[in-house]
Amino acid sequence: MTETTAPQSTRLAVLIPFSIVTLIWGSTWLVIRDQVSSVPPSWSVCYRFLVAGTGMVVLALIRREKFTLDARGWRFAALLGFTQFCLNFNFVYRAEEHITSGIVAVVFALLLVPNAVFARAFLGQRMGRQLLIGSAVAMAGVALLFLHEARLSPRGPSEAMIGIGLTLAAILSASTANVMQAGETAKRYPMIPMLAVAMLLGAGIDGAIALVLSGPPVIEWRPAYLGGVLYLGLLGSTLTFPLYFGVLRTIGPAKAAYSSVIVPVIAMLLSTLFEGYRWTGLAMAGAALAGAGLVIALTARRPNR
Repeated sequence: MTETTAPQSTRLAVLIPFSIVTLIWGSTWLVIRDQVSSVPPSWSVCYRFLVAGTGMVVLALIRREKFTLDARGWRFAALLGFTQFCLNFNFVYRAEEHITSGIVAVVFALLLVPNAVFARAFLGQRMGRQLLIGSAVAMAGVALLFLHEARLSPRGPSEAMIGIGLTLAAILSASTANVMQAGETAKRYPMIPMLAVAMLLGAGIDGAIALVLSGPPVIEWRPAYLGGVLYLGLLGSTLTFPLYFGVLRTIGPAKAAYSSVIVPVIAMLLSTLFEGYRWTGLAMAGAALAGAGLVIALTARRPNR
């Protein structure tokens, strides 16, 4: 008979950072929506990760962690910066030019699918029956939320398809970075210095892309825009990415991706408070299923090898 170990995902050391990340990332969709209103997306992404990378450098110095990366470490940081802090966010910011932030958040919940597949393919991590059941329940909830959002979307079908396609591209980019962080190479280097380098390299690539696609730097000096850059850079990135990747290394990419399942629910709750979002029976059923699937998946026991 196969022995099982208690799920690490139910420990406070995982639940607390998991909750912080989920709550903050649930709020970022509203802020991103404002960031793309007047500034080209790639420049907004560039500013975000200049702030985030600088904050990460300061954090590393406070913790007295050394920036000792060898050639392999620099290659890893460059690839992480390109996939996570360049491709992922450029696709997300551009998606919000075509569809509402709610739909982007809902579609991004599909992150758990490639995370689970890539973790199985590249890390040998198996999905147990309870994790599969939780995934099915959660995705049923996400489907209801998506149906609700799609019905209310004022945009046409062609715009919706472009936005969804960009979001799916972002998901694949983010999932690649997630699996990289769960691998052995990432564990050879201190996380905070590695993320600082990756964010700053990513910001450099973002700036180069912005220069080619949008021309010279554009910035809006409106307080809400500048505050949004600081919020997304410091709270939405400097604080959350070390917490998220720490959780990911502990419980694996598949379970860690469940933050993306509950994020749309939080995004909609905040939209209720600040944008007059109106809940329907369909939306409430979707939120309930997403939450139930999350609980089922995170409490799954892991088979011993």
